Amino acid sequence: MVRTGELLDALLAGGRRADRLTHVRHLPAREGVRAPWPTWADADVVRGYRQLGVEQPWAHQAVAADAAWSGRHTVLSTSTGSGKSLAFWLPALTAARGSAAARTLDPGRIETVSRRATTLYLCPTKALAAGQLAALDDLLRAAALRDVRVATADGDTSLDERRWVQEHADLVLTNPDFLHFALLPQHRRWARLLGALRYVVVDECHAFRGVFGAHVGLVLRRLQRVARSYGASPVFLLASATTADPAVSAARLVGVPADDVTAVTEDASPAGRKTFVLWQPPLLPGGDAPWSDLLPDEDPWSTPVAAPGGAVRPDAPGPPAPDDPWTVADPTTDGPTDFDAPTSAWSDGAASELGDLAAASPGTSHVEARAHTADAVVDPTASGPSGTGERVVTEPHDGPRRTATAEVADLLTDLVVVGARTLAFTRSRRAAESVASATRDHLRDVDPDLVRAVSAYRGGYLPEERRALERSIRTGDLRALATTNALELGIDISGLDAVLVAGWPGTRVSLWQQAGRAGRAGADGLVALVAREDPLDTFLVHHPEAIFDTPVEATVFDTGNPYVLAPHLCAAAAEIPLRADELDVFGPQAPVLLAELVERGALRRRSSGWYWTHAEPATRLTDLRGSGGDPVRVVESVTGRLLGTVDAASADATVHDGAVYVHQGATFVVDELHLDDGVALVTRRDVDYGTWARWVTSTEIVSVDEEISWGPVTWGFGAVDVTTQVLGYQRKRIPDLQVLGATDLDLPPRTLRTAAAWWTAPADVLEAAGVGEEDAPGALHAAEHASIGLLPLLATCDRWDLGGLSTALHADTGHATVFVHDAYPGGAGFAEHGFRVAPTWLRATRDAIAACPCPGGCPACVQSPKCGNANNPLDKAAAVRLLDVVLAHAPQSD
Repeated sequence: MVRTGELLDALLAGGRRADRLTHVRHLPAREGVRAPWPTWADADVVRGYRQLGVEQPWAHQAVAADAAWSGRHTVLSTSTGSGKSLAFWLPALTAARGSAAARTLDPGRIETVSRRATTLYLCPTKALAAGQLAALDDLLRAAALRDVRVATADGDTSLDERRWVQEHADLVLTNPDFLHFALLPQHRRWARLLGALRYVVVDECHAFRGVFGAHVGLVLRRLQRVARSYGASPVFLLASATTADPAVSAARLVGVPADDVTAVTEDASPAGRKTFVLWQPPLLPGGDAPWSDLLPDEDPWSTPVAAPGGAVRPDAPGPPAPDDPWTVADPTTDGPTDFDAPTSAWSDGAASELGDLAAASPGTSHVEARAHTADAVVDPTASGPSGTGERVVTEPHDGPRRTATAEVADLLTDLVVVGARTLAFTRSRRAAESVASATRDHLRDVDPDLVRAVSAYRGGYLPEERRALERSIRTGDLRALATTNALELGIDISGLDAVLVAGWPGTRVSLWQQAGRAGRAGADGLVALVAREDPLDTFLVHHPEAIFDTPVEATVFDTGNPYVLAPHLCAAAAEIPLRADELDVFGPQAPVLLAELVERGALRRRSSGWYWTHAEPATRLTDLRGSGGDPVRVVESVTGRLLGTVDAASADATVHDGAVYVHQGATFVVDELHLDDGVALVTRRDVDYGTWARWVTSTEIVSVDEEISWGPVTWGFGAVDVTTQVLGYQRKRIPDLQVLGATDLDLPPRTLRTAAAWWTAPADVLEAAGVGEEDAPGALHAAEHASIGLLPLLATCDRWDLGGLSTALHADTGHATVFVHDAYPGGAGFAEHGFRVAPTWLRATRDAIAACPCPGGCPACVQSPKCGNANNPLDKAAAVRLLDVVLAHAPQSD
């Protein structure tokens, strides 16, 4: 292990990069508190843990294991690396061994023939299940146990392997998707497992949030119902990162009263001293650098900063107002409208950083860094919260900064050179490949033997590749991985010295999950959050209190959402006909929805219950993750070798004809994309350029289902088509990003039919608010972001379940319009709820913006962590004035 002081020295490069450091926070070390092994614990299992070096459990492990053994639903919410898995494997393995012993000692009892206690382990990713399987295998070998059978079952499991699991496995590791699509619909084949189900482990349960969380909650209710039909009543054991209200969230996920859940939140594991630094890359030297060509003609930072509640000068420069609702979404431009989308084809591309394949700027390397930054200045016109006497400090911005990916590549290089084992988290697959490739290039100049010690890790790799990389970072064969958030969850990777985070990951929960990888097993660790070229990131690295002194987010989802609940009622009826006395588990909305489903012909009502009578599986009515189709396979044309996969939603923008596809540092050029077959054929070629897609996005009103007038303001709710189409791509030379050429593409548009709420601001409303033509885009954009951020407080959703668009002129309404839409096909009910409580929603939006003490907008009010336009343009003061005028026409109550 490398000492934290040495690691920080490596980042600072002997002081040459000191002015990039904006804040250092030292998190104190914590002593561990041991507890004796529970008296009920199986002696052989305990011996196995001791063989692995666990002489006694930590106190929180013992408390949680005791609660589980006593039959209490239990949630363990402690830090990353605190050993949560022992708390659920100890009772699960003890139960399995006890059943095996009973069967051996009393073979004449009929129930012992088939009732051998089983455990079902659920987690969000296959990688996490594979990691747990490896850890369990190590434990069983150490304990010399051969009578407990453990296996994984997921979409990659062959039919023969699946049959063995059905007939023999005691502990089955899987995911909610497999439960939904395979296990529950075919529950008769899993009768042995379900009939003896003692425990259900839900790992990393904080990852089940938003619509995905609602789906998983309903899958768990279906699981309990089916298990009860076989005579089982499993105890749920949940493991979570530190999160707000763990007992409430766990109870909502499982479908039981919060009083029935024991929450263990006191972390008794040891923690080393953690040094957490906030870091801003330097300004790029000169105005003639190739990066300057990538900036918009109008610099959004040139808008003067006004005091809260003040007005921006009417002559403030800004982007022109749009003349139609379409805008070209190109990473090199800032369009006048904003498409604020969750995980999808267009958001994946829009969130890509400028030049993240360019690993370094001219004159800057890991050996000597040129620092160009300005001291923070006090804006005398700005003030803090009323009556505090505080002044708001703003950060001037007088040029483009180096990208976070380029900066992280340099930092990662220096950490590898000093022997640190490091994870570098990035925001995209492309960025992960970029950081790994650039780091290897730097290392060739320093120590060629270290080149093989760095790799990339991301979704889309083949399972065997991911497992090999996980093993290599665990054993130390690899010193560094540049990764997406695929390694954020609890894969057991201990002994890491440092974590680099390239850009704000979106939530504090994610940030602390990633940071928790550093200094595991009680060792000291270093974490660095490197800001992207984005106002949100800039704000955070200069306002550490927004990171360190603010509680983590609560896990939010709503299993009663009718758009989510209805298909699960159909699936439940297909598994076992629904009876009236079983509906309580699905919530008060279930009877109403069942009546509607019968009326629509989805279900049939009989005196004995509700039945699914269609030939096709009911599980096809919903997709838990909203992935939008099967992944596209990337295949090497010459050899037929499968390189990896790409999500269907992002295939048009990433593996179109002519696209450069990077895999572990090797470049391939796409020969053909066959959308119908779901295959992209590629050829290995060394090229000195990357490709950037260009696309257009629009929101079209399909139907106005309801409409309300607030005087001149019109509120609407209905179906919309959010359409994106990749038009072509540019080839840019690496690393200077000079445009080498542009190519048009003929790809079909991709349309998301969903539900949206919208409001209009006619010209007289804008005029009354003092919002001129040049201010309108920023005012509307800021109002859109804030309204998306506030709706989860009213609609029990997650901001990542929503998207939006704002435009100064929309073709369907004829006015300036703000849209907020559900991010799921057909809608999920969130926008509809917003429409129902529109006055309350918009007042809360206005108040949140106005009450925020920042001068020009921050993550607490108008900045969004998922903005496709890099949070530009935003005009906080104009948004407040506009919302005041709109609300003046609102009804007094809703």
